[in-house]
Amino acid sequence: MIWFPMDKTVFSRIDPERLYQTFAELVCIDAESHHERAMADVVTAKLRSLGLSVTEDRANEQIPDKNGVPSPDGAGNLYCLLPGTGPGEPVLFGSHLDTVSPGIGKQPLLQPDGTIVSKGATVLGADDAAAMAEVLEALTVIREQNIPHPDLELVINTSEESYAEGSKHFDYSCVKSRRAYVFDMSGPVGGVAVAAPTLLSFQVCVKGKSAHAGFQPEAGIHAIKIAAESLSVLPVGWVDDETTVNFGLISGGTGRNIVPAEVTVGGEIRSMSDEKAHAQLRQIEEQFREVAERYGGSVTMEWEQHLKAYRIASNEPVLQRFRAAAKLIGLPVQEQDTFGGSDNNNHVEHGIRGVVPACGMNKTHTVDEYTTLSELTRAAKLTLALMILPEGES
Repeated sequence: MIWFPMDKTVFSRIDPERLYQTFAELVCIDAESHHERAMADVVTAKLRSLGLSVTEDRANEQIPDKNGVPSPDGAGNLYCLLPGTGPGEPVLFGSHLDTVSPGIGKQPLLQPDGTIVSKGATVLGADDAAAMAEVLEALTVIREQNIPHPDLELVINTSEESYAEGSKHFDYSCVKSRRAYVFDMSGPVGGVAVAAPTLLSFQVCVKGKSAHAGFQPEAGIHAIKIAAESLSVLPVGWVDDETTVNFGLISGGTGRNIVPAEVTVGGEIRSMSDEKAHAQLRQIEEQFREVAERYGGSVTMEWEQHLKAYRIASNEPVLQRFRAAAKLIGLPVQEQDTFGGSDNNNHVEHGIRGVVPACGMNKTHTVDEYTTLSELTRAAKLTLALMILPEGES
């Protein structure tokens, strides 16, 4: 792969003030998962003002909220294509519409040192308003300066924060790109995740038999005892150097004086190896079943695979392009694994080789979330470089 030189002065066209105004506008929009309608409308309008056609699917109609039904103010996934004006293979840029809670009434506060924090007791929403603002700024510069570029595709997913549900329901047949940059990682700009885990959630239901605990406890089959004995021998936390297991929910029983007839235990498994994740799932089911059968009870298990592990090799073109773009703007690169999933897991599963660059957000999913104007600006320059970097096959 040969990377040709280009005029670096174009990156000075990134306007920090305009970038901040876009970021602040997006942050102020309420867009918790399953309630992204207002955000989708604003982002769509901004993209269309840049001359891009935007389509929205109906993924939200397939995604239940916490009440088990689709939310009336949800939104679908957004897709748009900016046709190329120069040579090169198509490139996909990903981000997401939603934020975690508490995310109602968010307001950014720009401090004198350039740090941007939440004004109130909410998350800031840089996850993922930072990414959307950076993409919009880079596209604005491309349109204003008429900079040549390959086909640029945008996929802005809905409900990413709820196990990347939106991208699960996206129709990938419309995507031309075979490489993607999904700006959705915390930490300094220049960081890039090249691998992410499988994520499984599960619920084990133990059934015993109720009886009066004071008069005739021997007539019952104690479901909580079965669960407790099973849990006492199962590993939790790091079970090896790339796999974690957690039991985070437990409920059961109907009274202090009643032998409990049923208990449910819920948890999750994460692993950089899909095979190892499923092996842990089998071990959990087998352990619960063995103990239950010994006491005369029974077990049923339900599980769901939310994400599948992937790893991008060091010599893959998508990572080579990232390194070249970072070098072009003088940005050090830090390649790393992440133990958090993103829409990129689903992109990779559909044949699009992608990495997850940092977009300047920090302490995400907390009310202490923050970014800085300098980091937003660096990430916008990186986005622009990834969009316009000329390339050629040797």
